[in-house]
Amino acid sequence: MITTLLVDEKLIAEARVVAAIKGTNLNQLVHDYLATIIHQQKAGASFAEFTTLSGQGKAHTWAFNRDELHERT
Repeated sequence: MITTLLVDEKLIAEARVVAAIKGTNLNQLVHDYLATIIHQQKAGASFAEFTTLSGQGKAHTWAFNRDELHERT
């Protein structure tokens, strides 16, 4: 899929320098950046869900119990 973005020429020129230093091209640099921010967003959402479920968040209906976790059956 091709998408057109409007970006300042000076910013593009600086980004191309960064891409060259990294041994890649501008397209790959943008792709990698977008993938990174999406991954960070998903990781943040997962952590927020974990803290909620562990009793550290807003829902205090259940929390991990160390003794129950280590109980032998």
